[in-house]
Parts: sequence; C-alpha cells; structure tokens
Amino acid sequence: MAEKNVMFNDAMEQLEEIVKLLEQGDVPLEEALTLYQKGMELSKLCHDKLKNAETQLVTMMKDGKEVPAEIEGEGNAQ
Repeated sequence: MAEKNVMFNDAMEQLEEIVKLLEQGDVPLEEALTLYQKGMELSKLCHDKLKNAETQLVTMMKDGKEVPAEIEGEGNAQ
C-alpha cells in the first residue's frame, strides 16, 4: 500500500513512471498487476491529498469571506 506520508509530487512522479512502464507493454503479467495495484493506490493517495487541499482552501477562503466562483457553483459553498 502506498505510504500516506509520501509527498504529492513524489506520488505523482511514481504514478507517471508506473503508467510509462505499463504503456510500454513488455512488463510480465504478474509485475503488471502489481504495478497496476500500486498505481491505483498512488492515484487514490493523490486524489485524497488534492481533496484535502481543496477543503483547506475553501476553509481559508471562507475565513477571508471569499469563496471561489467555481467551487461556489459546485454546491460546496455555504
């Protein structure tokens, strides 16, 4: 499982490397499955970190009484 304390940029770089390897198509099946699983874990980790950053940004914007228009339209703003 991908480590939660991995920095976002490091996770993205690892994910890009996995995608590159899988796109080459010459990875043995067992290794491809392992890489795919790790890629999915890294993808979830990146998604969670982005979602957390968005939540923090919205909170900061609300504290400053400013809500970004694109977030406001998504029904996340109050």
